[in-house]
Amino acid sequence: MLICCTTGFYTDVLAQKTNENYDEKLAKELHADEYGMKTYVLAILKTGTEKGFSKTKQDSVFAGHMINIGKLVEKGKLVVAGPMGKNDKNYRGIFILDVPTIAEAEQLVGTDPAVKSRLLDVELFIWYGSAALKETLKIHSKIEKHSH
Repeated sequence: MLICCTTGFYTDVLAQKTNENYDEKLAKELHADEYGMKTYVLAILKTGTEKGFSKTKQDSVFAGHMINIGKLVEKGKLVVAGPMGKNDKNYRGIFILDVPTIAEAEQLVGTDPAVKSRLLDVELFIWYGSAALKETLKIHSKIEKHSH
């Protein structure tokens, strides 16, 4: 029995190796846990129930959708956004929102004209991912040749 307990302890100690590259200041800045992770909300945007808008009205709503995306990025709430290819689920795109709760995400997606008008519906899920994800926005601004 003692051998089993000692072996388990030894295995746990070996598994808890500290990362030599660990940057405590950056981890705190990004609100990372001890594994470099944090909670986000994943929003899956799909074709909405509104079908009666003219092409002009749809274009106007989607222009507002793109403006709203920019505002959420500026506020530091939207970490990733992008469209999806054609699929049989009517999924149109995703957002990864830098908020820890579905309630907060609902408030944010509620500001989107395409969601408000029901051209897009949204499903929200808690998602646990790398806290470094937010850093991709800084890198993206350096590699995008054209912006919306």
